[in-house]
Amino acid sequence: MNELADRFFAAVGDGDDTTLTELYAPDARIWHNDDGREQTVTENLRVLRWLSRTLEDLRYEDIRRHELPDGFAQQHVLRATLPGHGPLEVPACLFVRVDDGRITRIDEYVDSAATLPLRAQAGRRRER
Repeated sequence: MNELADRFFAAVGDGDDTTLTELYAPDARIWHNDDGREQTVTENLRVLRWLSRTLEDLRYEDIRRHELPDGFAQQHVLRATLPGHGPLEVPACLFVRVDDGRITRIDEYVDSAATLPLRAQAGRRRER
């Protein structure tokens, strides 16, 4: 399970759509506490691509990972630099369900106050 988790977070940081697509089950769903919505794999990949293009020096630190019977849970702090804003730190916890070696669901809990600069950046992008 650790290898899958390491590959997943490395692929997010690298903007590696190919690996992420391999790791996700086609019908996987990704839920976020800050908007209460579920995303499809396609929607999530769009967001992850934007993050990897927008943030500089994106990395996951202070990682605490726990294997679960049906996947894993990971707490971490996403750290990066957001151009025009400066350093960004987003504490998060993900519960990841895995079936047959592929991610079928992620429930992600983030500090919504810490994501405000990202939301503002995304809003500016949509206005263009």
